[in-house]
Amino acid sequence: MPLFTEHASSWRDLRVLPSLAPPLPRLTPAFVPSPESEVERYEVLIVGAGPAGLMLQLLLARYGLTDESLLCIDSKPSTLKSGQADGVQPRTLEVFKSLGISEEIEREACQMWEFAFWNQTESPGNNQSIQRQTVVPQVIPPARFPYEATIHQGRIERIMDQDLLRYSQRGVLRNTRLVSLEIDEQGDAEFPVLVQIEVNGAQRQTLRTKHLVGADGAHSMVRKAVGLHLEGQSLDHIWGVVDLVVDTDFPDIRRRCAIHSRAGSVMVIPRERICTGEYITRIYVQVPGLVDPERKEADADLGEGARGRRSQVTLEGILKQIEDVFQPYYIRPKRADAIDWWAAYQIGQRVCPEFIVKDATGVGRVFIVGDACHTHSPKAGQGMNVSMMDSYNLAWKLAYHVNGLTPSTLGNALLNTYHIERHANAQQLIDFDRKFSTGFSDKVGTAESKSGISHAEFVDMFSAGCEFTSGCGVEYVENLAVDRTPSTGTTRPVVSGHDYLSGILRPGRRLLNVKMKRFADGAHRDIHDDLGSTGRFRILSFLSVDLLDANGVSAIALKDVTGLAQQFPPSLLEQIVVYPELPGAVSWANIPACVKEYAEMSFYSGYAVDDAYGIYGVDPAQGALVVVRPDGYVGMVAPLGEVARVDGYLGGIMTRVA
Repeated sequence: MPLFTEHASSWRDLRVLPSLAPPLPRLTPAFVPSPESEVERYEVLIVGAGPAGLMLQLLLARYGLTDESLLCIDSKPSTLKSGQADGVQPRTLEVFKSLGISEEIEREACQMWEFAFWNQTESPGNNQSIQRQTVVPQVIPPARFPYEATIHQGRIERIMDQDLLRYSQRGVLRNTRLVSLEIDEQGDAEFPVLVQIEVNGAQRQTLRTKHLVGADGAHSMVRKAVGLHLEGQSLDHIWGVVDLVVDTDFPDIRRRCAIHSRAGSVMVIPRERICTGEYITRIYVQVPGLVDPERKEADADLGEGARGRRSQVTLEGILKQIEDVFQPYYIRPKRADAIDWWAAYQIGQRVCPEFIVKDATGVGRVFIVGDACHTHSPKAGQGMNVSMMDSYNLAWKLAYHVNGLTPSTLGNALLNTYHIERHANAQQLIDFDRKFSTGFSDKVGTAESKSGISHAEFVDMFSAGCEFTSGCGVEYVENLAVDRTPSTGTTRPVVSGHDYLSGILRPGRRLLNVKMKRFADGAHRDIHDDLGSTGRFRILSFLSVDLLDANGVSAIALKDVTGLAQQFPPSLLEQIVVYPELPGAVSWANIPACVKEYAEMSFYSGYAVDDAYGIYGVDPAQGALVVVRPDGYVGMVAPLGEVARVDGYLGGIMTRVA
C-alpha cells in the first residue's frame, strides 16, 4: 500500500537552473556558415590566446557567440608554463568575481597587503647596509579586494581556458599561427578581413571574418599587417627578473618591497605557494653597466643593440647583483633546482595611436588589445591587468554590434568608444610608468640620484599612482557611453561630493561595491554580485523618502523605469532598486507592485548594512537614477524624476523593439 500519492507538473525539469551565463538576445539573423563556400567564415576571429585574447573569447562565448561564429587561434601548444605576468589587481579581481571564476585566485594566490620601502642606511661608515624606511598599504583606494594577488599567469590562463570549455566545444585552436592579413572589401564586403593561417606547422587555410582582434603581444603581426606602429621610447636601463624559492634572512621577503641601495635597485614580489609546500618569490634587479646612452624612437622590436645588451645578462650576474643589493642580509636560491624562470628586458613605454582599423564604410574591422597596442615596464603590475581590461571593454561593444543590438542609425559609434576609452587609459599608464620606472631605476635619496627624487617623494609617487594601478580609479572620458550632461531642471546636484575614488558616483568610473540588505529574504549582498558579466545594462533606482506615497516621485519613477525596460530587447536591461530609511515600514503591499514583479530579488535597503546613499553621494530626499554599463562602469546619473533622460541615453546605445 503506497504511503503517499505523488503528482508532478510538466515544468519540473526547469527547476535546476543552468550554470551558464545567459546569452545576449540577438536581433540579427543567427549566423550559419555557408556549406557551399570553400573559405571558412566567422563573425569574430581572435589572434592570440594570452590573457587578453582568452578574456575576449570567454566573454564573447558567454554572450552567445558560437564556435561557428567565433574562432581564437594561438601559435603556442598550451597555456603559459613559466614566467611572464604574476600580479592581479583589485579591479581585475572584481571582474573575475563577476565572472564567477575568482575562487582559485582568492584561495591560492599570495595576497600582498603591504608595500615596504627600503633604502641605504645613513649611518656613517655603514655604506653597504639597507634599512626599512616605511610600510604603506599595497592598495590604498577602497575596493572589494583590498590587496593585490600574485599568481602565475599560466594559472590565470588555465582558469579562463577551463571556463571557456563550458561554452565552447573547440576552445582555442592552438599550434596555429597567422600567416597573412588584409582587408579585402572587393572580395566580400560582409566578411572583408581575409587571413591565412597555418595549422600544426603545415596545413594552410584561408579564412574570412567580419571582425578580427589582435591579441598577439608586443611584436603583434596583426598590428604590423594593418600598418600600425607603437610610438614612444625606451629607457636606457636593462633589468633582470628571476622566479625562485629563496633562502634568506631578509625580514620582508613576504612583502612587496622596493629596495634602493648603493649597489642598485631591486623589487621583491612575493608569489604563491607551490606544490612542494614552499613559496616562490619574484625579484626584479637593475643590471648595472648595460645602458644605452641614446634613447631612440622605435617599435616594440628594440633593435639589435638592445638585444645585444640583453644577451650579456646572465643568471649568475643577476644573482650576484641581488646579493650585493641585499647586503648585509644574505639571499640565495634554496637549492640547485630552486630557480623556475629568469629573463632580461629593457624598459620601453609605447602606445599605438590607433586601436581600430576601419573599412571604407567606417566600420571597425581590425582591433588590437593588450601588449599589441601598449607596452611598458612590469614593475607597476599593469601588463596583464590592463590587457584584460581592454578586452573587457571591447567585448560587450563588439557583441552588441554583431548581434544587432545597437541602432542602425548609430553606425560604428559604439565600437569607436573602445579606442576613445582605452587609448586614453593606455596613455595614462605610459605616463605613470615612465615616472615610476625612472624613479625606481634611479638611486633614490642619494647624492648620486640623477632625478633628484627623495625617498619620501618616491613613496608619495607610488601612493598617488595607486588610484590608477589598482584599476579602481580608472576614469573614461565623456563619450556616447559616458554622459555627464548636468540636469537643468533641478536646484540641487543629483550627486554631492567629489571623492570619486571613495564611491561618489561619477559617469565614466566603476561603481564601487557596497553591501546592502535584501528586502525579500534579509540577505546581506554585495551590489557587485548583481552586476555579473552577462553583457546587460542595469538601472539602479535610488528611491527617495517619498516611496510610501503612491503619488510620489519614487512610485512614478519605478513605473516609468519598468515601462522603459520593455522598450528594449528582452533581458537586456535589468533593474536594481534601493530605498532609504523611511518614516514607515516597507511591505510589498505599500510599494508599487512592479517592484515585486520585476525586482523582487534585487530590492535593497540602502542603510541597514552600508550607508549606500552616503557612499554614493545621493541625497535620500531626492534620490537618483544610475545607469551601469555591462562592464560595471557608471554610464549616466539622472534625477529620480527624469526617466526620459535615461531613455535618451539608452536609446543612443541599444536598439528599441517597442
